[in-house]
Amino acid sequence: MNKAELVDAVFSRAHSTNNVTKKQVEAIISATVEEIMEAVAKGEKVTLVGFGAFEPRERKAREGRNPKTKEKMQIPATTVPAFSAGKLFKEKVAPPAASEPAAKGKKK
Repeated sequence: MNKAELVDAVFSRAHSTNNVTKKQVEAIISATVEEIMEAVAKGEKVTLVGFGAFEPRERKAREGRNPKTKEKMQIPATTVPAFSAGKLFKEKVAPPAASEPAAKGKKK
């Protein structure tokens, strides 16, 4: 699904109950994504309960190899964006197996 398809899907759900236009839906989605990117770029963690969390993660400097020359090279430390799926999202994608009733009550 790309952004245009997401806008269409959200518009279909929201239009019937709220009088929103497709342009308004697109503006809201764009603003949401921009705010998440800006917050993570500032070093903040953005948590959407049930969906997941966006956060910056530090990668240490490490040694790598140039694939063409096979020469060793130093890869500098960097910060990368990361996403961790929330419990509800994980369960939606891969529902818990029915044969695991004992595990349901346990907390990690």
